[in-house]
Amino acid sequence: MVKQQKGISKMGLIALVISSSLGSGVFGITSDLARAAAPGPAIIAWIIVGIGFLALVLSLNNLAAKRPDLDGGIFGYAEETFGKLGGFISGWGHWLSCWLGNVAFATIMMSAIGNFLPVFEGGQNIPSILMGTVFIWALTLLVNNGMESASFVNTIITICKLVPLLLFLIITAVSFKAGVFTSSFWGNVSTNLIQNPVNTATIFEQIKGCLMVMMWVFVGIEGASILANRAEKRSDAQQATIIGLIGLLTIYILASLLPYGVLTQDELASVSQPAMANILRMIVGNWGAALINIGLIISVLGSWLSWTMLPAETAFLMARDGILPKRWGKTNINNSPTYSLFFSATLTNLFLLTFLITDYAYEFAYSLATAAILICYLLVAIYQIKYSYEQKDNKQLFIGVVATAFQLIGITLAGFSYVLMCSIAYLPGFYFFIKACKENNRIINNLEKFTMVVISMAAVLTVGLIATGFIQV
Repeated sequence: MVKQQKGISKMGLIALVISSSLGSGVFGITSDLARAAAPGPAIIAWIIVGIGFLALVLSLNNLAAKRPDLDGGIFGYAEETFGKLGGFISGWGHWLSCWLGNVAFATIMMSAIGNFLPVFEGGQNIPSILMGTVFIWALTLLVNNGMESASFVNTIITICKLVPLLLFLIITAVSFKAGVFTSSFWGNVSTNLIQNPVNTATIFEQIKGCLMVMMWVFVGIEGASILANRAEKRSDAQQATIIGLIGLLTIYILASLLPYGVLTQDELASVSQPAMANILRMIVGNWGAALINIGLIISVLGSWLSWTMLPAETAFLMARDGILPKRWGKTNINNSPTYSLFFSATLTNLFLLTFLITDYAYEFAYSLATAAILICYLLVAIYQIKYSYEQKDNKQLFIGVVATAFQLIGITLAGFSYVLMCSIAYLPGFYFFIKACKENNRIINNLEKFTMVVISMAAVLTVGLIATGFIQV
């Protein structure tokens, strides 16, 4: 008998959105941006990114409100536009991105702990891998005990991770000097501060460099939409996504721009990671760096918990929709998708173990994941256009166009080679898709067969290009 769950509260959903996106990226974003741009171009880039992700969030909310019957998660909109295979391509990409992100969280957390316990220094040695394995299965068991209880824990962690970030913002705001901030407002920054110190970047090039950094820190913004069917009220998921986006934008903009008024751009660009900790060390001493490193550990733990919930839920919904085998949709007494949880955890653990040999496998796999998530977002935006056009809703149609254009820009900036590499990730996925179709007595149509053949050929071509060095991973 399945226990009756109350559902995830609005606060829990807001925490999920913030925690899913607010991982390790915020602790290094200042240095990453300073390598790319001066304050002026960075501000323009934030405006572009803010508008782009606002359009995506408004699209998700509009579709959730008007098509509540499409409760299959982020892939449901792709399926409505492009059929079952389209839904699978979106859902598989999202699932892949989620659990591969956990490999990064394991490495980053162990590296941060290494600042206090040298045995974990670097995050990729044997003690780090063993401890990372413990965390993987501890978080999996926590989520397996119930999504709602895991969400409550995640809310507490999210509050704890915001405390050191708030302190950083207060200290940098107090230390802020307008003269330092405006001294090189539009920049005289090099395209590569280390290798080509005399080559300056144009404003457009600086903005482009910022966009590549900024877009990745919002991955996970769809968290509340994925778990909407577990919310106390579906409308809570829509409100949580908007509130979460506003909160994230506020934190990211302040955390990345205030340091420009404390240190020069060249100084910020040369700060080692985690940049936030080392900037605070320069301002207040070692205790500030220690506090931020503790915050980094808590932050990664929260994101790791969120991204343990999301891939399991995505796979569960795909199985329920008939585009993954039925066993992926099995739940336990706590209504948690046990099979999906343990399958995702096992894959995460296997990739973590590859660090004993090389980190190449992870770098390769994570490149696939970053491209895959942008494709998922793009398919949502395309359905927003399609549905709004059918409903003759010009306002929502415009929002869909903006969201689509923004995601296309992101994919272009990532590089077409990443899109090609993404095709490799679908080869094992097609096996599960075909198996699911057989279980549900569904015949794969000719267009789907053709699409799978084309993607498979692209994957084979990509492997050849990688082997010959034409594509660098």
